[in-house]
Amino acid sequence: MDFDGAQVAVKNLKTSPSNDEMLKTYALFKQATVGDCNAAKPGMFDVKGKAKWGAWNDIKGKSQDDAKAEYIKHVEELIAKYGSTSM
Repeated sequence: MDFDGAQVAVKNLKTSPSNDEMLKTYALFKQATVGDCNAAKPGMFDVKGKAKWGAWNDIKGKSQDDAKAEYIKHVEELIAKYGSTSM
């Protein structure tokens, strides 16, 4: 599976992953496509935004190529755990 295929596959899981798994998916995707977190930290009332920002900021320094490889592996693990509707 390549990075583009993983982006499609993650949208076709039979069951929704946990919040932590989704945050990891988001963070790896952003690191792979943008690089280090470049957004301002959301305010205290934006709980979801803060969680997403924190997950992405936590992997600061990871190369985009490493993030892509880890994203693909992570999506493959999610497919193994939750199944896919496209199979």
